[in-house]
Amino acid sequence: MKLNTIYFDNNATTRVDDEVVEAMLPFFTENYGNAYSKLHAFGWQANAAVDMAKGQIASLINCESGELIFTSGATESINIAITGIYEAYKTKGDHIITVRTEHKAMLDVCALLEKQGAKVTYLNVDKEGVIDIEELQNAITDKTILISVMAANNETGVVQDIEKIGQICRERKIIFFTDATQYVGKMRCDVVEQHIHCMAFSAHKFHGPKGVGALYIRRKDPRVSIKSQINEGSHQINLRSGTLNVAGIVGMAKACEIAQRDYWEINEHISKIKNHFEHQLLDIEGLTINGTTRNRLYNTSNIKFPQQLNLKELLNHFAFSSGSACTSFESTPSHVLKAMGLSDEEVKNSYRFSFSKYNTLDEVKAFLAKLQK
Repeated sequence: MKLNTIYFDNNATTRVDDEVVEAMLPFFTENYGNAYSKLHAFGWQANAAVDMAKGQIASLINCESGELIFTSGATESINIAITGIYEAYKTKGDHIITVRTEHKAMLDVCALLEKQGAKVTYLNVDKEGVIDIEELQNAITDKTILISVMAANNETGVVQDIEKIGQICRERKIIFFTDATQYVGKMRCDVVEQHIHCMAFSAHKFHGPKGVGALYIRRKDPRVSIKSQINEGSHQINLRSGTLNVAGIVGMAKACEIAQRDYWEINEHISKIKNHFEHQLLDIEGLTINGTTRNRLYNTSNIKFPQQLNLKELLNHFAFSSGSACTSFESTPSHVLKAMGLSDEEVKNSYRFSFSKYNTLDEVKAFLAKLQK
C-alpha cells in the first residue's frame, strides 16, 4: 500500500535507489551463493561480488579494500569499534573523549565501558552545536587512547571539524574514531586527508538497503587494533563472524557509486529545496534554526517553531520527526538540543526535516501552504 504522505525524514532512512534494487536482485534469485563457500562456483561468484563491492565502497572514502569490514549497520559498527578499541588498548590507558551530542549508540557504549572502569570525558557544545577544539585539547591526558566525535549530527546536521580533530589525534598518537552515518554518501569524505583512523557508516542513509553497514579500520600509520567481539570463525579479519549479506553489500556498493557519481547534482538539488524551505519559514516570528548555519549538512533543517503552532496536525500529510529515529520511543527531550541550551519547551516545539534527491520543490511548497493555513 502506497502512503499518501510526503516524506521529509531522510536522516531516519531513505528510499532505496532503483539502480540499487536492480543491482541487488540477482543475488536473491540467481547468484545466491554463500561468499564463504570456497569449493563451488556459487560461492566464488558471491565472493567476487563482495570483493568488487569493497572496491566501490573504498573508492568513496579513499581507503584500501582490506580496511573495510561489513556489519548490519552503523550501530553495530560503533559497538565493535569502541568496545574493541578500548579492550585492545586499555593496558596503555583508560581514557576516552567524546561529545554530549553523539548518537545514543555511542553514548550507551561509553556508559557500559564506564561500568567496566573506563574514564570518559564528555565535551560540551555551544548554542550552535559545535565543540570547542581548545576544550578537546585540554581534555587530553597521557591516558587518553581514543577520541570519538560524530562527523555530522543526525538531529541538527551540524558538521564538526573532523579534519582538525584528526590532525590533533595524529600528532598526539591517539586513535580517532568518527560516527559518519549521516556524513558518508552526502559529504566528501577522505579518511586519509581527514586523518580518520576508524569510521562507522550505514547504507540506508544514502539510498542503499537497510541492514548493512561498514566499519573502516586503518591498517597503517597507525595500525588500529580492535579486539574481536564475536568469537566464532575467522571471517572478516577475525573481527565479525557470520554469513555475509551479499545482496545488501552489493546494494551498498551501488549506492556509494551513485553518491560519488552524482554528488554535485544531488547537492545542488537538495540545497535548493532546503534553502527555499528555510527562507520561507524565517518569515514566521519566533521561529529559529537549531544548529549552526555555517557548517551543516545541506539536507537537514532542525527548526524551533513558535509555541502556538502545533505541527503534529500536519503529520497526517507529511513525515518529519522530533529527533533521532532510534530514540523516538523515548519521552525524554532530545539530549542533543538540551546540550545546546534549549529548554524543555523549546525542544518540544523543535522538529527535524531532512530532504533527499527524491524530494521536490512542489512538496516543500505544499508543506508551507498547509502550515500557512
